[in-house]
Amino acid sequence: MFLRGGVERYRLDWPGKLDSARKANTPTTKTLRPCRNKSVDFDNTENVIIEGDNLEALKLLQRSYQSKIKLIYIDPPYNTGNDFIYRDKFHLDEGEHGLASKQISETGERLVANTETNGRFHSDWLSMMYSRLRLARNLLREDGVIFISIDNGEEHNLRKVCDEIFGEPNFVADIIWEKKFAPANDARWFSDTHDYILVYAKNKLKWFPQLFPRTEKQNQRYKNDDGDPRGNWIGDNLSVKSYSEKYDYPITTPSGRVVNPPSGACWRVSKEKFAEMVKDNRIWFGKSGNNVPSIKRFLAEVKEGITPVTIWKYEDVGHNVKGRRELKELFDGLGIFDNPKPVSLLERIIHVANIQHGDIVLDFFAGSGTTGHAAMKYSAEKSLKVNFLLVQLDESTKEESHAYKAGYAHISDVTIDRIKRARKAVEGQHTKFSFQDYGFRVFKVDTSNLKDNYYNPAEITQDMLTSLVDTVKPDRTNSEDLLFQVICDEGIELTLPIEQAVLEETLVFMVGRNPIQLIACFEGEITLELLTACISLKPVKLLIRQTLFANDADVTNVVEYLKQKSPEIDLAFL
Repeated sequence: MFLRGGVERYRLDWPGKLDSARKANTPTTKTLRPCRNKSVDFDNTENVIIEGDNLEALKLLQRSYQSKIKLIYIDPPYNTGNDFIYRDKFHLDEGEHGLASKQISETGERLVANTETNGRFHSDWLSMMYSRLRLARNLLREDGVIFISIDNGEEHNLRKVCDEIFGEPNFVADIIWEKKFAPANDARWFSDTHDYILVYAKNKLKWFPQLFPRTEKQNQRYKNDDGDPRGNWIGDNLSVKSYSEKYDYPITTPSGRVVNPPSGACWRVSKEKFAEMVKDNRIWFGKSGNNVPSIKRFLAEVKEGITPVTIWKYEDVGHNVKGRRELKELFDGLGIFDNPKPVSLLERIIHVANIQHGDIVLDFFAGSGTTGHAAMKYSAEKSLKVNFLLVQLDESTKEESHAYKAGYAHISDVTIDRIKRARKAVEGQHTKFSFQDYGFRVFKVDTSNLKDNYYNPAEITQDMLTSLVDTVKPDRTNSEDLLFQVICDEGIELTLPIEQAVLEETLVFMVGRNPIQLIACFEGEITLELLTACISLKPVKLLIRQTLFANDADVTNVVEYLKQKSPEIDLAFL
């Protein structure tokens, strides 16, 4: 409860919630640096894997992918007391609660062991989830949906957080997934054999689950005992238990027998409607004409599929053991990752999410990469182009783990290699798939390529204002690094095609086609001939590194020239 305007209102609150919201709204000064050596088919793929803190990654994706993601699936830390959570800067110092830091990424993101002895055991976990879910909602399309795996430890809290972020009316389902096929006899009270999967739509009026195909066994129940030209049908009960006097009337069968609805019940339709249905041959009295009437439900008129249910049995979608077995097979018998989800579970989620050709699936707690594997497999099996966007922290593997001993220094290394191995497996099984995209671009969340004064104009001195100051850090002059800095800052999708071209003896980058979203110049000489060549390609934006100009007058000339020739082109400087 909390007070607003003197009125008590219900909400979930915890220490650190306000700071978590502020954290989500604080602009990032990070960037994404391309890692070609870790990527597969970098120049042609539309799939993405990002290494680094997912909070910073979600911030970096805001402009490029706002309202573009159809499905988000996440399998976050369950907060069991034995796992790690991301340490954001919104809660108290470690010393105040005795939290021992266990992991620090190369760029400073920190993981901590969130033990049950921590005085803010639930609060720290909720704060971590709250900021990320707020950002994640922005990325969903209006017809988008999010699925979140969780156990009973935080399910009740997570649902209240999701009610606040996505809106309680947009709650769709709380799916029970049977994760184990046998009870644990050493359990002290009950054997825990299931997890939950929370489902929320961005807008419940615009997202609906995809039905499952009807089985032959289900269709075999429909017969055509009277040779009706409308095809096979099945009899449905005419009576209902919700009593209405208007719908309580006697019916005379063709044989002359008079029947009434069961005691306390009535017929499903009015007397007038019943007469219409008899005339239309939609009522069945049995072959002898003496049976209690039933409604004929025609196969041709039923739903084209089966509505999803909220209990997912392991025989239908797999269990934890299957997930581990699948991963071991991919990694040549090596138990490389604890408790990965089975691919079949993610395939069902992708199906139910109503994924169509060209849709994007996001998982920002990617783990071993099951979501990416499932997206590739589903794409191949359905002949669809389903693109994935995975984010995984470069968390160090434990020295005693199989992953570390196998040479995987970070969990994200496992994620990337799993997708490479899954790619080969799926590609080998589906050679005729016409939309083959088994590659992925890898990016790393890193500190900005630009100097601090680029983000803090207050630090720029008067001397700087009167000269062309290079905003690029001395060790970050790589053109492709700078290009993706601009792509992130300008909200351009990370997977658009990139071409290098020489215009008037100057190397330029062109991002996107029809139209070209960006032409970027990072080196060479800026001439009127070069500008004319760029303008002729009609890009949405033209970016020039300001150190290519000899003086301020040249900058002014370029600005005026572009205003005169192509004012619709957005000009920017780096």
